[in-house]
Amino acid sequence: MLFTSETYATIGAASNRILMLPLGATEQHGPHLGVGTDADIVTSLATAAELHRQEKIILAPTLPYGSSHHHLPFGGTMSLSADLYVQVVIDLVRSLLHCGFRRIVLLNGHGGNITPVKQALSLLSKEFDNEIPCYIALATYWELAGSAFSGDKPMESPALSHACEYETSLMLHLYPEKVRMDKVKRAVRPAKNGYVAFEDDIPYRGVSIVKQTAFISDNGCSGEPQLATKEKGDHLYQKALAAILSFVDDFATWPILENLKNK
Repeated sequence: MLFTSETYATIGAASNRILMLPLGATEQHGPHLGVGTDADIVTSLATAAELHRQEKIILAPTLPYGSSHHHLPFGGTMSLSADLYVQVVIDLVRSLLHCGFRRIVLLNGHGGNITPVKQALSLLSKEFDNEIPCYIALATYWELAGSAFSGDKPMESPALSHACEYETSLMLHLYPEKVRMDKVKRAVRPAKNGYVAFEDDIPYRGVSIVKQTAFISDNGCSGEPQLATKEKGDHLYQKALAAILSFVDDFATWPILENLKNK
């Protein structure tokens, strides 16, 4: 059920379903992928999930802008500041709660959105936990799919990063006309230091460093985009979709939590 094709009356009547809001981004993706890559991938996955679970999901329009200031030096990036993005997510979810939805999934397709969305969830919890019984979940597709996006075969690089083997493969599967494989070039990246995974090839060791993309990539991408294939993209897409559907099926059954202190 597509949100934008419905009236307020039919949307209200469907408020017992899971509302899925895809979160994308408009940002540079190296010399070979379009700036709409994140929005393209997450919208495709969300649309397929809705098609497979029409009785459970109502699909809201994708938010095509994300928190992407770290990509600004390369151009083509349209970013909301982190503080503003937090407020945008809060306002959109607040609107959906007022529409009557009580199970909301923010299906995320951009890594830079994760931290501000978690902050938004924290503020929404403070505002609504004692007022409106509900579940608001952030679900990032590659994290849901687990090891499929962390080096399992047929993938040859250790993890999804940015305009990498994984995203490039997904785009070759979904929108090959948007991929410029003749422009693919492995980026020059900082040397390994054993603590910070500039190439997503070192396990997290409790140390985080935040740098603008221009300081960690000479052409805006990372990973091994030259290893991408359409076949790998089909494999990743099916794994991601299956993980999303599994989560949706489970999420629909969760009992809404009550305030245990008041019992």
